[in-house]
Amino acid sequence: MIRNLIEFTKEITFLSPGTNQKAGSGLWNAVTIGIALLVSIPVLTVLVNIFIPAGEIWAHLASTVLPDYIRNSIWLMLGVGAGVFVLGVGTAWIVTMCEFPGRKFFDWALILPMAVPAYLMAYTYTEFLSFTGPVQSLLRDLMGWGPGDYWFPDIRSVEGAILMMSFVFYPYVYLLSRSAFLEQSATLLEASRSLGATPFESFYKVALPLARPSIAGGMALALMETLNDFGTVDYFGVQTFTTGIYRTWFGLGEPVAAAQLSAFLLMFILFLILLERWSRSRINYQQGGSSRFRHLSTYKLTGLKKWGSFTACSIPLLFGFLIPISILTEMMISNFDRAVDYRFFRYGMNTLLVGGIAGLLAVIVALVMAYGVRLNPTLATRISTRIGSMGYAIPGSVIAVGVLIPFGWFDNTLDGWMRTAFGISTGLILSGTIVALIFAYLVRFLAVSFTTVESSLSKITPNMDEAAEGLGYRFGKILRKVHIPMMSGSLFAAFILVFVDVIKELPATLIVRPFNFDTLAVQVYRLASDERLAESSGAALAIVLVGIIPVMILSRSMSKLREKNAEE
Repeated sequence: MIRNLIEFTKEITFLSPGTNQKAGSGLWNAVTIGIALLVSIPVLTVLVNIFIPAGEIWAHLASTVLPDYIRNSIWLMLGVGAGVFVLGVGTAWIVTMCEFPGRKFFDWALILPMAVPAYLMAYTYTEFLSFTGPVQSLLRDLMGWGPGDYWFPDIRSVEGAILMMSFVFYPYVYLLSRSAFLEQSATLLEASRSLGATPFESFYKVALPLARPSIAGGMALALMETLNDFGTVDYFGVQTFTTGIYRTWFGLGEPVAAAQLSAFLLMFILFLILLERWSRSRINYQQGGSSRFRHLSTYKLTGLKKWGSFTACSIPLLFGFLIPISILTEMMISNFDRAVDYRFFRYGMNTLLVGGIAGLLAVIVALVMAYGVRLNPTLATRISTRIGSMGYAIPGSVIAVGVLIPFGWFDNTLDGWMRTAFGISTGLILSGTIVALIFAYLVRFLAVSFTTVESSLSKITPNMDEAAEGLGYRFGKILRKVHIPMMSGSLFAAFILVFVDVIKELPATLIVRPFNFDTLAVQVYRLASDERLAESSGAALAIVLVGIIPVMILSRSMSKLREKNAEE
């Protein structure tokens, strides 16, 4: 790592004239590197604050709540990890390799829970399983029980949080596992069957080890989202780093201590990334052979196995999507006047504003970065793009703290200088404004747009660039006249993905948003925290319905992959 940083610095500062780069493209390099440095400010800020003494407040946190933060975070990671593995890998294998009723429907429907934010699951199931909710009311009616005559599990607990997050985050594992199973060698699986292996042994000893890199990647994403969650753990009263960061910043007014808690959370993220890399490096997963992509033969299930598979696929879809949607829809219909009022439209416009700006800006920045790498794929630009797109792995609460501290320092420094020099107060120019909020979104979700844009740009042959250069086009004109028209679909998809992520984002929005500027996610959080879930149902349902858009995009991509494998 240190060697890469040294080579990176040398390449920026001492790029020799003989380096293979296109004349006049140095500006793209400079812009790409500048973007990387800009979006790395929040993380660098958090890391720098580790070495700043926090006084007695840090000692107080370390002796009181820090052990709870660590313990609860570990339990959540272990519990959600086990849950998403069972749900994601199990359903992916069943849908890929087995013939049973509803298989084609479950193929795409199993990713629908991804559209439901975890905090909405927590709010709806708390209402659904409460003492006055339909489940306990039905139990009392059937059994003739009264208050205090029976025990019912408390959903607002660590176990409840694990259950909610498992049903929401398992699609990460399902998607990557499903793709890995589809791409596996048919020869290897058929060989295991010819040697007398049962379907389960073929899965456990052949398919599962080969899919381990994809499974590890999906679980890493799910666990990162677990550590990023704020709404669920806050509503359930589970103390984690995200709730601790929020309370330390707003409750105690200690930004340094909040930054140091953020650094602790980054350690968990780094551990997940290193664990995922280690898992990938353990085994050589290359699969050769001319029949690698031959269409996999499936098991035709009968009897109990057939309906057992149907039930296994129905459970995550039912509890992860259908029940929450039904609860929210019933609430909104029953309380339409309060659920869809002037606040709904006001906060909806705020959400559309920040989502649209952040999505457009993320696409533009990603396009500049991806084009810079295409022009000069040097070590400097490659490392810059990796730095610039690392924000998606960092929790929103950490990014929020990393944004507010430098923005606040800049505002206070400028205000002090203006007061001294001119007797004028500039107030807050960056912190506490929509600029800070948009910047936090950009840092958080730039990776989403960059991955989409880079993938699309790589499919355009360099011969088209050379032909355009032969016609006298400069780099900017080639981008406008050739690349952008060919990438229009991918650019729109990148915009939609960022837009939807912004709409669902809660911790960064809650911390960075300007005063009296709420989005739909913040409105749902505030009303649900006040036990006014019925009033928040309109905003909650809107978030879910918008979240279905990227799910449809993913479903379409999966369909194309299946068709490609079937043809080959």
